[in-house]
Parts: sequence; C-alpha cells; structure tokens
Amino acid sequence: MSTLDVQKLKDDAVEWALTHGVAFKESSYSAVHTPFTLTPTPISRKSYQYLKNATGILSKLIYSVSEDHDFLYSAIYPIKAGNAFFSALLNMHQQIHSSSRHAPRLPLLIMRSDFMDDNRDGFRLIEFNGIAAGMGPFGQRIHDLHHYLQRQYPAVFSDLSNQATGRLSTIKRSKGYQQRFVRQLAELSRSSETPALPFLMIVQENENNVFDQHLLELALQQKGIETHRRTFRELHNQLSTGADNRLILEGVGPLDTVYLRAGYQYSDYEAFNIDEQECCQALMATRVFIEQHRVAVNATVGQQLATSKRVQMLLSQLGYDEFVAFGLTLQEAKIAKTILGEMLPISPDSINLAKESPSETWVLKNQGEGGGHCLFGADILTKLTELTPQQYQSWSLMRRLHPQPRAMPTLIVRKGELHKVNDLISELGMFSVQTDNNPSSAEHSFAGYLIRSKSAESTEGGVHSGQGVLDSLVYSD
Repeated sequence: MSTLDVQKLKDDAVEWALTHGVAFKESSYSAVHTPFTLTPTPISRKSYQYLKNATGILSKLIYSVSEDHDFLYSAIYPIKAGNAFFSALLNMHQQIHSSSRHAPRLPLLIMRSDFMDDNRDGFRLIEFNGIAAGMGPFGQRIHDLHHYLQRQYPAVFSDLSNQATGRLSTIKRSKGYQQRFVRQLAELSRSSETPALPFLMIVQENENNVFDQHLLELALQQKGIETHRRTFRELHNQLSTGADNRLILEGVGPLDTVYLRAGYQYSDYEAFNIDEQECCQALMATRVFIEQHRVAVNATVGQQLATSKRVQMLLSQLGYDEFVAFGLTLQEAKIAKTILGEMLPISPDSINLAKESPSETWVLKNQGEGGGHCLFGADILTKLTELTPQQYQSWSLMRRLHPQPRAMPTLIVRKGELHKVNDLISELGMFSVQTDNNPSSAEHSFAGYLIRSKSAESTEGGVHSGQGVLDSLVYSD
C-alpha cells in the first residue's frame, strides 16, 4: 500500500463527505467536512445486541420518568437555588402541568444514549441527550462513507482496516435515524386522523452545525412533509390556537410536530429587543405555549429534565423495585441498574472520597449540555473546594470510564489532512425514537447509532465542540 493510494482514498472520502452533506458551515457561503475516521471500529455481535436492548430499556425508563411530573419536581427542586437555568426550566414545567387537565402535547421522545466500553466493567452510560440530540443523520452517512470506501478501494481499505483491527469483513448497515423518525411521525399523523401537517424545527440563530438538520428535513420532505425552521425569537407572537387546540404558525397554518434543536441554554431564549421584566421570560413563555397544544413535541420540558445529569445520578441510585415502579420488568431493571453505572451527589462524604481516590477515578459533571461541562484529574478537587453547599446539588461525581483503545494506530481526516491516532477510543451513541410508553413501542424504538472517536488523551470528545471524529461500526466476529 503506497502513500499515494492512501492520499487518493482520503481525497475521495473528503469529496464524498462534502457531496453528501457531512459538514459544518464555515461561513454564510462555505462549509468544511466533519472530521472522520477512514476505517470503522469493531464490535462483537453480542455487544451490539446488548446495547440495542439496553437502549430500548433506557428509552422506556426515560419516557416514564419524563411523564412523572411529581418525581421530576422533587428531583430538580433541590438544584433551583444553585442553577438559574434549571430553576427556569422547572418553572416552565410547572406552568405546563399546573392545571388538573393533562397537558395536550404529544410527547415524542428522541434520545441519544451515549456509552463507553470500560476495560474493567464493560459498557456503561455516559449521559443521555434528550434535547438537541443531533447528528443522527451523520451516523448513517459515515457508515455509508466507510461502505463506499470499502467498495471503491478494496485493497487499500483492507490494508488500513487490518492495520487498525486485525480483521474486517463486511460492514453491517444500520437502521437509519431519518427512517425511524419519519416512521414515527407517520404513526403520529395517522393517530391524529389528519393528513401530515407541517413540521417545525426550532433552531439556534447563526448556528454552524446545520447540515444534519437539513438532512433530516430532506428525508421528511421526500415523504411529502412540509418543513419550516424558526428561532425562538422568530416564533415570538407568531403562534396561536386553532380548532381542536391545534398549534397555528402564522403564514403556515396548523403544525403536526415541533422539534427543538435549541433551548438547552439561556442564550437560546435571549431577545434584547423584547420588553420583558426578566431576561428570557417571553421566549420561555413561547415554549410553554407550544406544549399547551395538541402537537407532537421533542423535547418536552419534562424530557429535557428527565435526561439531565441530575436525574441520571438519581436513577443510578435506585433499587430494582423503584425501576419496576417506572414500568420496567425485573430483568430490565437489572440491565438498567448495571449500565447506568456509579454516580454520586456532591456532599462532604463524596468530597472526602474524591480526595482519597486516585486522580483518574472520577469525573465531575455539572448540568450543562454539550462540551466543556466535565472536569477531570486535579481540576476536580480545585472545583470542589470552590463550590458552596448551595451549589452541591447541581454537580455530581461519575466513576470515570477507561475504554481499551484500538489495537493499532488509526488514520483520521480533519480539515482535509490525514492524522494518525495511536490510542483511539470510541463513544457509542445509540438513538431511540418513541411516541408512547407501551412496551412494544420501547422495544422497537432503536433508531441507529452515532459513533464518535477520539484520542484517549482528549477529554472533549464532541465532533462539533471537541476533538472527536465521526466513526462507524463493523462486526468483529
């Protein structure tokens, strides 16, 4: 295998990625491909089936938790004093569910559960992503890219794969995120006894991570569904109530689905040209207004709270009977208990435990979404000494996972350049799409995967915000 052959394969891969929308906006008129590996990560069939099953169980659990409003209130209330944003979310949740009448919105749970394969304990959950659980279409596209390279450059691809994993054969196709999403929307449409109505995606202003959003829109449009994009600011005073409590968007009409790719940070609700007593009050009221109508919504405020680090920590401490109370079978409860792993609330006892543990034992997490919200090593003790008791409840300790890196160096492509990574580890994001809480819905909720890989030395694994790269899976047996 010559260097020239690898360069040719790399150049073709970059052009394929750009041609198929696997990219980030670089300016208003240009784009750059997302970083990716040239070869997939191996996984055993048994492990893949285990994760698919666990993903369905967690989807079932989170759906149930997200609709248990008393549990969510008791879970989130203790962090109100130390976290202004979650205080605002809880207030929104209370407004939506303050009436004795059931909130009419139709919960559409689209969730990504992120796992790592610890070299001691096996697969464990890192976090849930219930709002802005993006890049679903990229998971399918990078899988298709690796399949394309295997077909077009069999000899070079085989050599690269052998270098990386020892043996590879065929790539298994995954069930596409868009296909599952479209199917669930079709089921919602049938249940509403109306033709498919427009789909609204709520987005961030001037966002550069938009191509996966457009890929999802394209899949919907190909099924005859009309799609629209708005920021919360653009929705202000543009929504109203129609017949049968339908949500009406001015200039569009009734909406079938509202899908939030924004709303997980205060800045998404900021509008300095709106007269309001408190920051963000008007646009948060817009989100509350949406859930007071008969429209499918992801993520509901309840789903956002249920997939928070705070609730994840509380769930990790439940006993089997408490999981069963949320609708799991005893066998499902055992799987959930195992894969949730170990998390601890911040308290004098856990602070002392962190001080006595080796520096690589724990990760300190706050409630933020996206990159930059985890602390490692010596930074943990520094932060713990800075926290006031009032802030303790907004943070938690998670036992740090240490995956086994790929056996051999792996080539990745970033901004058109090849880089060799000697210790590539992977984070496996498993998507689920669920419209109700019956067991059959949860069982069939799996909607494909998103694999992000990085050097073991990097603590920021996001493709958009960190040092992660897109990757795919191949069976190793």
